[in-house]
Amino acid sequence: MPTVPLQIPRLEMAMTEGGLAEWLVADGAQVNEGDPIYVLETSKASQEVVAPASGVLRHKAAAGGIYPVGTDIGEIE
Repeated sequence: MPTVPLQIPRLEMAMTEGGLAEWLVADGAQVNEGDPIYVLETSKASQEVVAPASGVLRHKAAAGGIYPVGTDIGEIE
């Protein structure tokens, strides 16, 4: 199964960065497609982001950080 990267998404046109408020699933845990895996904070709202695929979640970024749109913050193997 190919690795699926997790990146900070652009939720609004003017968005240039987002905050990784918290991981909802531990590093190394099994996730299913559609499961909420982290909370993304923007200047306007907080939103749960769901897994785009099933597999093992690997964190690449720390919760509490602010990252540019497109930054790899994790992957699903």
